Amino acid sequence: MCGIAGYSLDPGAGIARTFAAQALLAGIAERGRDAVGYAHRSTGRGTVVHKRRAGASVLLGELRVPQEASEVLVHVRDYTKGHPTIEANNHPVRHGEVVGIHNGTIVNDEEIFAAYKFERDAPEMSVDSEAIFALAESLGARAATMEELRGSMAAAWLDAREPGVLYLARGAARPLWIGTAAEGTFFASTEHALEVFEYFMRLPLVKRELDEGTLLRFEQGHETRRERFTPDRQYTEAPLPAVRAPGERESCLRLLTALVAAA
Repeated sequence: MCGIAGYSLDPGAGIARTFAAQALLAGIAERGRDAVGYAHRSTGRGTVVHKRRAGASVLLGELRVPQEASEVLVHVRDYTKGHPTIEANNHPVRHGEVVGIHNGTIVNDEEIFAAYKFERDAPEMSVDSEAIFALAESLGARAATMEELRGSMAAAWLDAREPGVLYLARGAARPLWIGTAAEGTFFASTEHALEVFEYFMRLPLVKRELDEGTLLRFEQGHETRRERFTPDRQYTEAPLPAVRAPGERESCLRLLTALVAAA
């Protein structure tokens, strides 16, 4: 059970990019502590990825996002496949032109790599999530692409070939919430994470849970395309507790409060 979050902003939005990412990280911190990472992208620049094999509290204070960045991805990992000692397995995951984050389990990743003759992006890489981004790079971000995946999924990704664009997809068995404001769109695994963001950013959001089987395209903070797909409803797993690292939540909230006081 991982946690994902991030945002797509209008380039002129008066949002403190770093603090927004820190608030979202604090909101999802309780969902994993095997690894933590984030990615950001600015107009005319490539996607920059930072990862640590630690809980969110280790990264929160050192997290930095350039003020010109318009897209951010944030992830905390409670790993299932792909040991976190191999950095490429930790999120954000890169495959070619695509960088993405995922909460869930893809059970047919090896079959996808074999069928399409995909190569892993890095030696010893084995994380199942890479299959999502390999398909997105090869086949494009389309409903039919999402239907090739078996398992559970909530995911977000950036494609270097589409500057200013962020994709969100919710398959089966994993939550995904969206919050909108004039400045752009924010997303997270849970409504609670968006509420943490609202509290610290003092920015009210219009919040809604994304329906299973939905693929969204955002450009510079605004939804530009919505597609429906049939998720894998045959996938079953033992119920997992949503809170995997309660100590990380408390540590991050204390750190975030201290950052506000020091500002």
